[in-house]
Amino acid sequence: MTRSSSTTPVRTIHQNSLQFHVLTTFPGHGGQTEDIDGDEEDGYDEVIYPVDFRQAGHIVDDEMHFIMVKNLVPGVRLTAIFDSCHSGSALDLPYIYSTQGVLKEPNLAKEAGQGLLGIVSSYARGDLGGMASTAMGLFKKVTKGNDSYEANKRTKTSPGDVIMWSGSKDDQTSADASIAGQATGAMSWAFIGALRKNPQQSYVQLLNSIRDELQGKYSQKPQLSASHPIGKLHVGLQISALF
Repeated sequence: MTRSSSTTPVRTIHQNSLQFHVLTTFPGHGGQTEDIDGDEEDGYDEVIYPVDFRQAGHIVDDEMHFIMVKNLVPGVRLTAIFDSCHSGSALDLPYIYSTQGVLKEPNLAKEAGQGLLGIVSSYARGDLGGMASTAMGLFKKVTKGNDSYEANKRTKTSPGDVIMWSGSKDDQTSADASIAGQATGAMSWAFIGALRKNPQQSYVQLLNSIRDELQGKYSQKPQLSASHPIGKLHVGLQISALF
């Protein structure tokens, strides 16, 4: 996948669709870069790396949201699967769900506690660089976390319906795996396995099923996010669409 080819099909969908369900997948490399427009709670934008990223550059989540989400027309549903590192909010969708089906919101007290624990841990190891990095990340979250969350709920929705599955949280990596002698992403393997076992699941049920497949084998925690509240909607994907 090159940088240009990754966006052309979605641009066409925006222009030509009235009733359409689109599935797009990205099993590849992801990362993070410093957030420059203040819309990220942790101070970092998420990125993906197309095969020509050394010549054309990486693709930032802000750009992916603008191309793939913002201008979708009513009646179009986009289901996106990102099996890449740091992909929890790869499309910057405002509604992120827990395994209990509850919307996640910033918990500044919890973030502060975890941040302080990380600073103490880095200090104990003599890792002054890690200590400074953790402290800076904590400062960014505490000072603008809730503001970013509320702003994203106002500005990051879409006329269409977008559902995104990601291989990990923003601060986690997504593992490569070798299953039955074939190279694959751990999340992709778990996603297909969970849907094969039970094709009729709600989105939240599938999130739990995917995590169950990974439990004990991989530490990453796949995420579920949406452009609108999804309630108890069912997945509506056929296994054949994944191949």
